[in-house]
Amino acid sequence: MMLVAVKILTSAVLIYIVNEIVVKHSKPLVGSLIASLPLVSLLTFFWIYFDLRAKPDEAIEKLASHSVGVFWFVIPSLPAFLLIPYLLKKGIGFWPSMVAGCVLTVTLYYVMSRILARFGMVM
Repeated sequence: MMLVAVKILTSAVLIYIVNEIVVKHSKPLVGSLIASLPLVSLLTFFWIYFDLRAKPDEAIEKLASHSVGVFWFVIPSLPAFLLIPYLLKKGIGFWPSMVAGCVLTVTLYYVMSRILARFGMVM
């Protein structure tokens, strides 16, 4: 149970730091740089390795599989980061812009999962 709390706290602290840099210190570019780092993926790699350190072969397999999956699903998530600011600048409200970005991402995730399935990668 303690490890779960450490995982949650570590992840929450990273999100908090990015928010503080952007909002309180008016450094959106620095916050964007930190947020764009694959911190969630790297933390996940660490937690997978930590949880499976007694089973190195299983850890390697899961880490490799996770890494490839992250690569392919980053691609369809990127257009939302262009759509959301575009809609906001056009006067569309925050929530409709966010929903549109999420709908686009989910749609592109579905398309990517279908493409990956054709190559034998299943979810």
